[in-house]
Amino acid sequence: MTDKIQAKIIGASKPRIDGPQKLSGQAMYAADHHLPNMAYAYGVFSTVASGTIDNIDLSKAKQMPGVIDIFHHDHFPSLYRTPSSFAQENKVDETRLPFEDGKVYYPGQFVALVVADTFANARAAAYAVKVAYSADAEPIATLSQALERGDKPKTADSSGHSRGNPDSAFESSANQIDVTYVTPMETHNPMEMHASVANWENGDLVLYESSQGVIFARNVMAKVFGLPPERVEVRSPFIGSGFGSKLWLWPHAIAAAAAAREVGRPVQLVVPRQQMFTTTGHRPPTQQQIRIGADDNGKLTALTHDSVNTTSMVDTYVETTGSCTKSLYDCENLRVSHATIGANHGTPTSMRAPGAAPGLFALESAMDEMAEKLNMDPLEFRKANYTERDQSMDLPFSSIHLMEAFDKGAEKFGWSKRNAEIGSMGDGDEILGWGMAACNWEALKMNCDARVSLRADGTAYASCATQDIGTGTYTIVAQAVSAITGIPLDKIEVELGDSSYPSGPVSGGSWATATTLPAIAEATRSAIDALKSYAISDGGAFAGAKSDDLSFDDGKLVDGDGKSVAYTDVLSQLKLANADGEAHTPGAPQGEYSFRSFGAHFVEVRWDPGISRLRVSRVVSAIDVGQIINEKTSANQVEGAIAMGIGMALFEATEYDEGSGLPVNNNYAEYLVPVHADQPDSVDVILLDHPDYAFNEFGARGIGEIGITGMAAAVANAVHHATGKRIRELPIRLEELMSA
Repeated sequence: MTDKIQAKIIGASKPRIDGPQKLSGQAMYAADHHLPNMAYAYGVFSTVASGTIDNIDLSKAKQMPGVIDIFHHDHFPSLYRTPSSFAQENKVDETRLPFEDGKVYYPGQFVALVVADTFANARAAAYAVKVAYSADAEPIATLSQALERGDKPKTADSSGHSRGNPDSAFESSANQIDVTYVTPMETHNPMEMHASVANWENGDLVLYESSQGVIFARNVMAKVFGLPPERVEVRSPFIGSGFGSKLWLWPHAIAAAAAAREVGRPVQLVVPRQQMFTTTGHRPPTQQQIRIGADDNGKLTALTHDSVNTTSMVDTYVETTGSCTKSLYDCENLRVSHATIGANHGTPTSMRAPGAAPGLFALESAMDEMAEKLNMDPLEFRKANYTERDQSMDLPFSSIHLMEAFDKGAEKFGWSKRNAEIGSMGDGDEILGWGMAACNWEALKMNCDARVSLRADGTAYASCATQDIGTGTYTIVAQAVSAITGIPLDKIEVELGDSSYPSGPVSGGSWATATTLPAIAEATRSAIDALKSYAISDGGAFAGAKSDDLSFDDGKLVDGDGKSVAYTDVLSQLKLANADGEAHTPGAPQGEYSFRSFGAHFVEVRWDPGISRLRVSRVVSAIDVGQIINEKTSANQVEGAIAMGIGMALFEATEYDEGSGLPVNNNYAEYLVPVHADQPDSVDVILLDHPDYAFNEFGARGIGEIGITGMAAAVANAVHHATGKRIRELPIRLEELMSA
């Protein structure tokens, strides 16, 4: 990457190249695929939280119009389980197969599947299926219920960390806090519902799936049906977001594929919104105990972060809330531990910034509490414990600009004008509260393959089996090709989201950008090398020259004497359609650096005690994720994460009834998310833009997750500054602020 090329295209603010397809309705999402002779499936879902199926009465449903078949645990093909393995690229969060037995482990579990000739007929027949259960008397519906019952949490040793002597150091600390924070279950609620369209042709499966990981989905389907991977193709060119819920396949996709094979027709299955609360994962509730010790100068002397979260009765999912705690601040005596406890819910899964989002709510709230105890400014307390070394790995950070994020964010926000006295900053009838928090996320890079073609018609083509879940991946892939070739973005075709393309990463964890772009760049250079070999061949534009004597600049091959020939002419002269290149790039280098991203949120809330109105009015976020590839889409990612963080702080919680074990707000009417009216009056995103070339050649780390981390804590800290109420359980509810 030359500075010239970087300045021209990398870092520029570019509109999304897939925008016209989406605006015109040409973008095909999973449920948009209507195949010839396609049948439709609709699920029957458990109405008890735990128990056993005694009987399934199909007599009425079978007689209804259009019904083709009804599947359940006594009528379903034999399938294979898949080991859930990230390393083998066949991870699943729910290892139990659909309709594997007559047991019910959670409410909303698939207990039957109706296949009919139309969606309406399938749904009507599903409603007519009558299921009798022997329900367990005491289902476990909530984390507090599980803990109160005395069940022992299971420690997840592999995700913990300890150094020094944290317990004894805490006991001897001059200043101590010992506090517990609680976060609720949250549901992803992407705009697009989970959908599968399965079609079998000559024993091969083609699956149109709303998937954040088509390679993983292909491999899982191959394992489940006992097929070689090349006989399964998963297509997901467009996704209406996922926030982690579409990373791994869920039982509905397997059920749809099995049903399609059994009935001999393509089958479409769309998971209803209500069942997305129960069958496609969630962020689990957590209870986190944090103890902080500090000396009188504000230096941390001890830090422990012990957490427990619910998991399902059939699989273990660990919400690694201490993933940032172990390295964000300078502390020699530290412990992080995670544990799980079973509950009658579906298996949890990754949700935007898994672990870090609830974990930094707890840590950054506790840091604020300690700063108050020490009578220190919250920002200065964090600065006093800044570190440039990941003490959990005993490695330096490859690039850290957290102090700059603190300073630039504070300056833009006006933090120096903050009056530390609770409730002292007023504006008419409203009391202003100012809070801040650090944000943090790991930087990951995986193995990746890519293919690029330079075409004789003046266009270029790039493909990779990664996905664009609405973040702008199509656009930045085109930018990577353009940066090396000089070909304009509007002449670059990008294809993503198909497992038949060169293997690419899942779209999650903020690793798609950092992983995909180096592979695209290498494949582009490989295509240029192929072009050079054609140019120096007999009859070529540079016949007799050496490949090393040629360079490629702005769409032209140039030799040492200054002769230049457009690449289109090089190909046309030899009557060639294109020059192709493929590449494989490895994951992040190991052992020399710790790769993480850093930032800071500054938040203003307004509290009107007269009418009990609380709102977030202003946000400034300063973010360091290395080189910015596209300023527009990067800022958009942080803005969306801020909105989601406000939702986490003030609105979102999936509630369960402890008596019945059933969800009570599994719909958009009662599961509250922030809408346009809840957005701050002002949101400023500062992108620091310091390339991290130790990480990859673009110097870019991912940006999708970091913006939500710390946001809930910044809001809670601002609420405390305005009201004096220290809220340790999310979401922040008005009744808690109104209480005496």
